[in-house]
Amino acid sequence: MSIFAVVLLLVGLPAPASASSGSWTLTEPAAQRVRIADKVAAAKFGTPSPIDDPVREQQILDSVAAKAPGLGLDSGGVVRFFRDQIEANKVVQRGLYGRWTAPPGSRPPGRPDLATKVRPVIDRLNAVLLAELAATRDARARRSCDARLAVTVRLVDARRDLGRLHSVAFGEAVGSACSRP
Repeated sequence: MSIFAVVLLLVGLPAPASASSGSWTLTEPAAQRVRIADKVAAAKFGTPSPIDDPVREQQILDSVAAKAPGLGLDSGGVVRFFRDQIEANKVVQRGLYGRWTAPPGSRPPGRPDLATKVRPVIDRLNAVLLAELAATRDARARRSCDARLAVTVRLVDARRDLGRLHSVAFGEAVGSACSRP
């Protein structure tokens, strides 16, 4: 079992069928983080809470930047990667808001509590992503990273059947995963 599968089990998230494959280690939790945007949007829709939340976003970025050096990671690269996660999440939220407000307009299936139900899942996924950034540091620095990442993104997208909106966001979420000196 991969470190990824073990971490997912420890934080209470489902592991993909092929969690032992190295290709899942970073992209699978990024895909899960994109999917959680549905719950974020549902929690905020119809409330005064805006999609953009600069205070919360900065808390996440500050947290991962502070943890990066202890994992042997460049803080700037980690912040870029997590900024991509945040922006991808907002792509999904905006897309869903558009669906929910356009005629005939559907509504979100419920309003989960953002603070107690949704953000703890995001925090766990952030921890998994940070650990996987460290675990995949060498692979992400290779010349072949972009090509391997593109293939892996297509595989994860197909297996999770993300749909157009989530697929676009997923591509954005992992856009800065490859890091070369």
